Amino acid sequence: MGTRQSLSLSFALVVLSGALHALGWAGFGFYPLAFIAFVPLLAALERERTASKRRRFALGFVHGFVTYGLGYHWLVPFLETFSGYGFELSLLFASAFYAYLALLVALFALAYAPLRRGGLGPTLTLIVGIVALEEFFPTLFPSHLSVTLHELPIALQIVDLGGPGLLTSVMLGVSGALFECGRALLRKERVPRLLPALVAASVLFTLGYGVYRVQEVEEAIASAPKVKVGLVQTNMGIFDKRQDPREGHYRHIEQSLELEREGPLDLLVWPESAYHYAIPESIDNVGLRVRGPIRSPLLFGGIATRGEGEDFRYYNTAYLTDANGEILGTYDKTFLLMFGEYLPFGDRFPILYELSPNSGRFTKGEHKQPLTLDAMRISTLICYEDVLPRFTRSAVREARPNLLVNITNDAWFGDTQEPYIHLAMAKLRAVEHHRALVRATNSGVSALISPTGATIAESGVLTRENLAAELPLIERRTLFELVGPFPAYLAIAAAFGAFFRARSKRTKAKDRSSE
Repeated sequence: MGTRQSLSLSFALVVLSGALHALGWAGFGFYPLAFIAFVPLLAALERERTASKRRRFALGFVHGFVTYGLGYHWLVPFLETFSGYGFELSLLFASAFYAYLALLVALFALAYAPLRRGGLGPTLTLIVGIVALEEFFPTLFPSHLSVTLHELPIALQIVDLGGPGLLTSVMLGVSGALFECGRALLRKERVPRLLPALVAASVLFTLGYGVYRVQEVEEAIASAPKVKVGLVQTNMGIFDKRQDPREGHYRHIEQSLELEREGPLDLLVWPESAYHYAIPESIDNVGLRVRGPIRSPLLFGGIATRGEGEDFRYYNTAYLTDANGEILGTYDKTFLLMFGEYLPFGDRFPILYELSPNSGRFTKGEHKQPLTLDAMRISTLICYEDVLPRFTRSAVREARPNLLVNITNDAWFGDTQEPYIHLAMAKLRAVEHHRALVRATNSGVSALISPTGATIAESGVLTRENLAAELPLIERRTLFELVGPFPAYLAIAAAFGAFFRARSKRTKAKDRSSE
């Protein structure tokens, strides 16, 4: 095969791999593809092990760009709506975002040859590289491969041991074993036995542990105290919500009264910025202002204002009130969303806010303390904070909650895959800490999630709906809470060890050649 044909085949393989990765991930949801997605990538990188760094980097970059371009295709209309930019600029900014995310796979492809020289086989190199980069490469939306299996609670349970990276390791092991066995068959070489045996054992352990843990958690649920929690999804359009906050407020009260007529609630939850009027810090009771005739304790999203003059600030805030409207506690969002809640360098260059009139100008919060009501200790996660494993883990360690609540507003994304992806990511937080999770969204997908990760109730997208269920208040500690994402730490250690061995081999080879 000629050099040009060989190179074309390598790039065709990474394009195929990227497409399989995107189609297998949570948005499109063809999850069996996730187990074979990295086979073509390994084939390409093995073909190009001796190629230049530039070529290996390019192969990984193309894989990543295809993966994230397909997987996050909804980012273009999101930017059109969120920032006010036209289609062309939105496509340009989205492409820049895809290119940045593609660096994750590009860095893996660049490191592949040194890791292989350091003694790691293709499968172990794949696991070490991807698991480490999934955990430590800075991204806006963490894209763990393990999210693919969000509809299979039995498969998810091992994330309570090592976080998403542990399940990702098992899935990558399947791709790696398929590649190495397939390569041996094509070359008419001896098929490896130990590797597929180890991978099969890891899959069996994952499923066996899942069966055990689901049963054990369900027993804990049966004996745990319960609270009746209801939520409302009013489906106010993102700009309708701003232009007609009175209608938005009326819908929340109307639907809350519908829920209360069905029976008493221990807690009622409204989504992020459900009350779209500013609440000054001097206010300590919102009975008339927010709740009206509602009788249930209420957790709702609002806009807090604090300070005066140059110190005046807006906060994206969760408020917890008792049945009389007394504010029992607040939580200010800590991880703000770029372009939506602030603009990078916007404080230094205010003209950026003039160019992006739909972007907010919020200040981040400073604590993760629980909101408490009777027996409930609630860790509240606002917007996309529930997709961040490390952030949620730090909140759980600080607050020791017995209930997780996420209030969010995905109306910006319309009827796209994003609301479903957001829910898929959030399910893993429930499993990592075995807490029930309440997700109240403005336009979908709202859901009530069991501590096993199973869906108790779920809304549609762009619908007006109410959900309610009894949820358990569970207090327990998982290995993931105690030690964190140890598979990623082990991957980093293995990578450094392999790099050191590869460098030592190269140094010894140079010494021998100079003798």
